[in-house]
Amino acid sequence: MTRLLVECTYVFEHPEANSGIQRVVRNVIQQLPDADAQRECIPVVMINGALFEVKSLAPLPTVKVDLVSLRVKLEQLANQFWLRHRALERRRPFSTSKFARRVLYVGCRLTAFACLSLPMRLLDRALKGKPVPERCVPLQHRAGDQLVLLDSSWHANFFPLAEQLKRDGVGIVSVIYDLIPLTHPQFCDAGLVKVFNEWFDWIARTADGYVAISTTIRDQVRQEMTRRIGAAQVQQRWFDYFHLGSELDLSDARSAVDPGLLQMFKSKDPVFLMVSTIEPRKNHAYLLDAFERAWAAGSRARLCIVGKIGWKCEALIERIRQHPELNQRLFMFNTLSDKSLEHAYCHATSLVFPSYVEGFGLPLVEAMQRGLPAMASDIPVFREIGGEYMAYFDLADPQNLADLVIGMETDGMFPAALSLENWRWLSWREASAQLVDRIQRNLHSDAKVPESQHANCP
Repeated sequence: MTRLLVECTYVFEHPEANSGIQRVVRNVIQQLPDADAQRECIPVVMINGALFEVKSLAPLPTVKVDLVSLRVKLEQLANQFWLRHRALERRRPFSTSKFARRVLYVGCRLTAFACLSLPMRLLDRALKGKPVPERCVPLQHRAGDQLVLLDSSWHANFFPLAEQLKRDGVGIVSVIYDLIPLTHPQFCDAGLVKVFNEWFDWIARTADGYVAISTTIRDQVRQEMTRRIGAAQVQQRWFDYFHLGSELDLSDARSAVDPGLLQMFKSKDPVFLMVSTIEPRKNHAYLLDAFERAWAAGSRARLCIVGKIGWKCEALIERIRQHPELNQRLFMFNTLSDKSLEHAYCHATSLVFPSYVEGFGLPLVEAMQRGLPAMASDIPVFREIGGEYMAYFDLADPQNLADLVIGMETDGMFPAALSLENWRWLSWREASAQLVDRIQRNLHSDAKVPESQHANCP
């Protein structure tokens, strides 16, 4: 029997995180197939140089978990604080006076240190050296085990342990979500670009196989590996992919939908929904440009932006908050629960996704599985996912999207009358099983995985 040790360290340590990769990791772990005669799937974490089996990803009501949650919230507050500082800098008198900007900076720096930085340092010291939480127990590895790096491991510190496991006969499989820090570094923090590049060098040397979340990314990974280590080394590795699931696992029927969202949907005017972290790669500026053109042409369509505030978006956030249509035809929600997001998917007119580059596009399948039509930028991975069931627009000119919005508002349908009647996507149980099956097949067979892309039924 092969044991697949499915690594989920970051999600284990940050149980409240619910962005893209964390959502994938949590759902795959929760839906791992039961053990059979050929394989056993064991969720694991690597902490303090040791391997542990995960018993639960849900947080326990312990002091340590409470402190970790407080540390995360303080970090979020710090990001918001400096976002407001940058917005304030662009206003008078700070925009016209270097001295005023300096006074503002010093004041903000002192405030941030006293109210945010110092408490975070004290929390870091309190958390340091604490025993491993009860949610996991020590696990002894065996030769022949396969360590599946499912989580976002580029910031991890467990590489020496992983290398020791490999020396002890454990295979290593890397799940890769995208190569955006390598292919589009302009959208990423410089520190992430450096760390990600070093991480990719490490997995190129260390991993035996690679599983991407789309055929588009699988092919990019193979090309990048060939560039870095050469065709001869690449032939000794295997490359595959699996597609993500579509449920919102944290949607609790007992929780309430956001009141502001309910109020927005009381109007009968169409609502176009954008769901993603707010950061440059997602192209929200193009979205605003397109809807401003539609509004200028008389459209009553409303744009609802859903997602936490990310990085390099200060000017965009300021543009939204100062927009004359804010809370009229332009809405923004930064902390919606899965229950509220599901409500939005079920009541909106269309999902719109103008991203420059993606590894998959999880909101697309979440929306379309609930019957919400989707329109997206015309990039290869969206074609892979949406096929003929989705409408596409060109990023060269915002008028392309404006015309689609006006057309939907006027005719009530996509071009070519696209229908989702026959649409079906994977559940997370099916996605998790697909990941495990494809790893197993590559480990025990020389058969090649078909190269064709499966747009609707992966």
